[in-house]
Amino acid sequence: MKCYCVINFREPLVQQEVDTPVPSGKEVLLQVRAAGVCHSDIHLWEGGYDLGNGRTLALKDRGVSLPLIMGHETVGTLSAMGPDASGVELSRNYLVYPWIGCGQCPACLDGMENHCSAPRCLGIHRGGGYADHILVPDAKYLIDIGDLDAAQIAPYACSGLTTYSALKKIGAPIFQNHPIVIVGAGGLGLMCLSLLSALGGVGAIVVDIDPAKRQAALDAGALAAVDGAAPDAAQQILKALDGKPAQAFIDLVGAPSTTGIAFDCLTKGGKLIIIGLFGGASSWPIALIPMKAMNIVGSYVGNLSELRELIDLVRTGRISPIPIQRFALDEADATLTALRSGKITGRAVLTN
Repeated sequence: MKCYCVINFREPLVQQEVDTPVPSGKEVLLQVRAAGVCHSDIHLWEGGYDLGNGRTLALKDRGVSLPLIMGHETVGTLSAMGPDASGVELSRNYLVYPWIGCGQCPACLDGMENHCSAPRCLGIHRGGGYADHILVPDAKYLIDIGDLDAAQIAPYACSGLTTYSALKKIGAPIFQNHPIVIVGAGGLGLMCLSLLSALGGVGAIVVDIDPAKRQAALDAGALAAVDGAAPDAAQQILKALDGKPAQAFIDLVGAPSTTGIAFDCLTKGGKLIIIGLFGGASSWPIALIPMKAMNIVGSYVGNLSELRELIDLVRTGRISPIPIQRFALDEADATLTALRSGKITGRAVLTN
């Protein structure tokens, strides 16, 4: 099969021809129809995460080895099954849940494989969707999408699931009665706006340093869009909230500047959900965290049950599609480069 791999960190993806996997046991093989190019792939390509104060978290220390076929937002057509696979049908289209754990630890046994400390995630620890086929270890990770558009559905495996899980952590009593603040108006930010509306939210103030992305957020229904680089960004956010402190922030960037704005704008007892992996170190006054009774929550994608809930919501037609830019699989490296350069609005998807 044809695939595009990270051979060396920070170097262009390389096309390779490898043997097409043959599924055994409960494994299933899909012919890839669509593979999202996610901002997390940039961190994988770079080989690590910035922890601030001169420290980095190397991916090799998290079980990532090269060569690596990236791609964790994948839709494919089932083409082969191991003898023990069940509950799925050949030639049907499925969204793949990629956040696979060891299957034996307390987190996995509790249905929270995304919290597993020995993960086997597709596109990170195992071959992903930047290929014409993908091997999935168990049919239980497939979600039937019927005739839904593969390219439109693929990003729900990460950007959709991530923002859906974050909204659940905030809770409907908050977002259905108070505007929230979303930091970042890229693909995740637009997805979050769409899901917020579908879940009955009253709306969101969106923060981004890119004027084009701020306009995209307004076009998608944001109540207001604030330049995060403005010296008075916090004051602008509070003004957009009618002078009231924010009940909740979803930070899709995860930088010292963005979490700092959230810290300054949150009400007492407010929630800060941090998703973004931009990196750096925080300089929050620790005493103010208990004094403000802040809830600071790290949110890492979501679990399989949440993805099934999300696709059920998609089927209702209540979620407005976000902008999708489609590229051929052969454009994998150029697409990743465009995403790194901030030239993608919405989500980029490789199609076969």
